[in-house]
Amino acid sequence: MSAAAQESPRFVVPGSVAEALRVQDELRPLVDRAGPGPTAPATVAGLDVAYAESGDRLAAAVTVLDAATLAVVDEAVSVGRPAFDYVPGLFAFRELPALLAALDRLTVHPDLLVCDGHGLAHPRRFGLACHLGVVTGLPAIGVGKTLLVGTWDGPGPRRGDSAALRDGDEVVGRVLRTRDGVKPVFVSVGHRMSLANAVDRVLALTPRYRLPETTRTADRLCRAALAARPG
Repeated sequence: MSAAAQESPRFVVPGSVAEALRVQDELRPLVDRAGPGPTAPATVAGLDVAYAESGDRLAAAVTVLDAATLAVVDEAVSVGRPAFDYVPGLFAFRELPALLAALDRLTVHPDLLVCDGHGLAHPRRFGLACHLGVVTGLPAIGVGKTLLVGTWDGPGPRRGDSAALRDGDEVVGRVLRTRDGVKPVFVSVGHRMSLANAVDRVLALTPRYRLPETTRTADRLCRAALAARPG
C-alpha cells in the first residue's frame, strides 16, 4: 500500500453494535470529500462480495482493470465468514476483513477502488466505500445497484443523464443513467474523490453494460470462488 495507506487507521472488528457506531463516528471525519481524485487512473479495482445460500460463508473478490482497455491485470479472493452480524447501516463491518485480505494479496497497486455499494449515500454518511477508502488511504467511490437513502428527480433517459441524490438538504450522490432506457445506478463519493469525477469514472467503466466492468468482473470472481469451495 501507499504511504497514505500506511498512515491510515487500522481496521478492528467491533464487538458490539454500540462499538461499531462509535467506530463510524470516529472515522467519518477522516473522509476526504474534496477530491478531486485521479481523473486518468492507470488501474481501477472492483470490489464485490458473494454469500453462500446459508449466509454463513462469503467470498470477497478484487479485480484490477487497466483503465484504458478494461482488461483484468490482477485479481485476488478471500473466502471466509462474515465478521459481524447483519445490522442495517453497519453492513461494511461484515465484509471489510475479507475485502482487506483480498486487497493485500494483489500484486498490482490500484489507483482507485470502485465498491459495489455506497459511500456518502448512507444514513450515517459512512458506507462501505468510505470505510474502505479511509482504512486503505486509497481514492474510493461507491456504485450502488439499489437505493439506500435519498430522493431524486430524473434523470433523463439517455446514457450520461444524471440527477442529484438528496437526503434532506444534502446532496449525497448522483443517480446516473449508464445505458439508454435502463434503470440508473447510484454513485457516491467514498474517499479522496469529487462527485463529478466519480460520475466520469463510472461512465468510463460502463461502455456496454449498466454496471461498471469493475463490478462485473469482481462479481464473477467471488461467485466462482464460492462455487469452487462449497461447504
